[in-house]
Amino acid sequence: MNDIIAQTICVLETGGLVLYPTDTVWGIGCDATNETAVQRIFQLKKRADNKSMIILSASPDDIEPYVDNLSMVHRLLLIDNTIPQTVILPKARRLASSVIPSEQTIAVRCPKHAFCQQLLTVFQKPIVSTSANISGETPPTTLSQINPAILNGVDLIIPEQYDIGSTHQPSRIVKTDENGLLIILRD
Repeated sequence: MNDIIAQTICVLETGGLVLYPTDTVWGIGCDATNETAVQRIFQLKKRADNKSMIILSASPDDIEPYVDNLSMVHRLLLIDNTIPQTVILPKARRLASSVIPSEQTIAVRCPKHAFCQQLLTVFQKPIVSTSANISGETPPTTLSQINPAILNGVDLIIPEQYDIGSTHQPSRIVKTDENGLLIILRD
């Protein structure tokens, strides 16, 4: 394990916040099972705590313990790597309560991004991934675009050299209806 992954794991395990590049835009992350850390993100972003956040998982197998029934359709949607795709999964559990909205769903993406994949594989838990901006501002695609309040509010900033392979666009968001038909919420 390289030093930056080890540092990041240490910060996540102690309830800290990290600023990191993802397969889409720069994100603020924390352990998605740690309620105190998730609340810190809501405060830092000045975001209403009734708005849900995306979480990242290394694979469908790694997210399975956090949902009641991961269907084959959902598995296929999570591993579809044509573009970054976030999948709304039903019946979430075992995560920080503020990550799970009243509908009991979670928004999950399995990123095809080297840094994120290595971090998620070693950490072995889902990580919050919300855009690194104050609520209402444009999501940052580079480290230099990030608001100083965000930079000063996190415990670790991942060096920009790890921003390799990002689309610099928000992910597509999809879900399925009760018949398993695909519904695109954001393209």
